[in-house]
Amino acid sequence: MSRFISFGLIGIFLFSSASFAKEFNVVTSVKPLQLIVQELTAGVSEPQVLLPAGASPHDYALKPSDVKKIHDADLVIWVGPELETFMVKVLKNEVTNLALTESDRIDFLHYEHDDHSDHADHGHSHDGVDPHFWMGPTQAMQAANVITTALIDADPLHKNEYEVNLAKFQDSVKSATEQLTTQLKPVADHGYYVFHDGYGYFETYFKLNNLGHFTVKPDRRPGAKTLISIRRALLDKQAYCVFSEPQFSPAVVSSVVNGTDVKIGTLDPMATNIAYQQGGYIAFLNELGQSFTNCLK
Repeated sequence: MSRFISFGLIGIFLFSSASFAKEFNVVTSVKPLQLIVQELTAGVSEPQVLLPAGASPHDYALKPSDVKKIHDADLVIWVGPELETFMVKVLKNEVTNLALTESDRIDFLHYEHDDHSDHADHGHSHDGVDPHFWMGPTQAMQAANVITTALIDADPLHKNEYEVNLAKFQDSVKSATEQLTTQLKPVADHGYYVFHDGYGYFETYFKLNNLGHFTVKPDRRPGAKTLISIRRALLDKQAYCVFSEPQFSPAVVSSVVNGTDVKIGTLDPMATNIAYQQGGYIAFLNELGQSFTNCLK
């Protein structure tokens, strides 16, 4: 009888431990990263995100609730100091984190010295790593590998789930990019301007014809020389489209396009309207592809 009671108590203890086990808590900085990470943690945990919908990482300020979320996390995944400067200080306090731009397993693009006009008007250097890697299918898959390694290191009990999820994610990205390549090929040589210089990974992968950008960073006003140059190109019918962004919709885009036949499109690098659900990252890639296709026809 005592042996039965002992085993019964052990069973209750194990059941209780399993029931109240703390879910592995992953926090991501921006929504595009959350969309990637959720594919990798499917069936294990639901990653949180710091930036609210519509916010830009270029000028975000952490709230006390954000700081608490970071310190309560088992793992914080962010792009790196090249993008989320607001996270550098808080992550110095021994918070377990993964800065993806520090990885040598991702083929980052590097900015070359920027156009003279923004330099002349702002004295701003635009050298270094381009942090918008999530818009490149190749880099997104490489980042997924790096993230999976970090997840397994921090949560080895779910190693198998993470590896299975990684394989599924890579297959889905490869399938989506094959379709997008076919979709974008007819408009690949059609010139366009973007609002800020953040789409290099997508443009390089799909061989698109970016003629230039209004500004280096979306929170920096375009220089007068840049606007004059773009306006001249539009009047010369060199471009099919000028792209704005939902986070930044400056009147300057409309004023430069005014009086020309050039269309205005929208590119959303932050996946603002993409639903948080399985397949969200693929939906994001497809939305970008559709935005380019619609405006460049």
